[in-house]
Amino acid sequence: MSERFAQALQAALWAARVTGGAVDPTVGSAVIALGYDRTFASVRPDDARPVPVGRPSPGWRKIRWNPRTRQLRLPPHTRLDLGATAKALAADRAAEQATAAAGCGVLVGLGGDLAVAGPAPAGGWRIALAEDHARSVTEPGPAVAVASGGLATSGIRVRTWRRGGRVLHHIVDPGTGEPAPVVWRTVTVAAATCVDANAASTAAVVLGERALHWLRATGLPARLIGLDGAVVRLGGWPSDSPAPDLGGPR
Repeated sequence: MSERFAQALQAALWAARVTGGAVDPTVGSAVIALGYDRTFASVRPDDARPVPVGRPSPGWRKIRWNPRTRQLRLPPHTRLDLGATAKALAADRAAEQATAAAGCGVLVGLGGDLAVAGPAPAGGWRIALAEDHARSVTEPGPAVAVASGGLATSGIRVRTWRRGGRVLHHIVDPGTGEPAPVVWRTVTVAAATCVDANAASTAAVVLGERALHWLRATGLPARLIGLDGAVVRLGGWPSDSPAPDLGGPR
């Protein structure tokens, strides 16, 4: 396989290991079975078909991967889904390459995945926080300053669809093969890299009620919004401050 795919696979396996399997690249078949088998814009918004019975994913530990030879062996009928880490890895790589080429500080935003490289502006990059990263930046909302590393937001409010009378979302619990129980609307995490941040934010959504204990153990700054809109801040995450008036990344 190519070096680029090998890097993406290694990032996914790393995320699986550090999250105790909460983020698992072997959920691909489960995601497809739920109906997320194409670009989200093409997913049926209201599918009358019944939701298939969930099955636990094969598990990342059953993947046989040799990084030296780049040989990969998957369990039978396993489909990979690198969605929890691939976009974040792309943001990290793009930020590194952009700052090397331009010789200045940069911020790369790919949806809810942000990566910073090089010197930041005075006071850091001001990032508006939103449950929907497509929301207009002119709408009021909180913000956070980021001077280095990565920031990622995972949530269940945007990529949702109806099937068999149920509202489904795209973050799958590997242990059940079904959408993770909805405890948090969104989770935002800051970390040394965007891959680190996205692994943690996705894991928190999957872990549900166990997320607070797990995140505290990591020491990562995190901001969680519950179903009732209550905000929980961990790891030194600052109090909300106003978002930039105009422009700026989300």
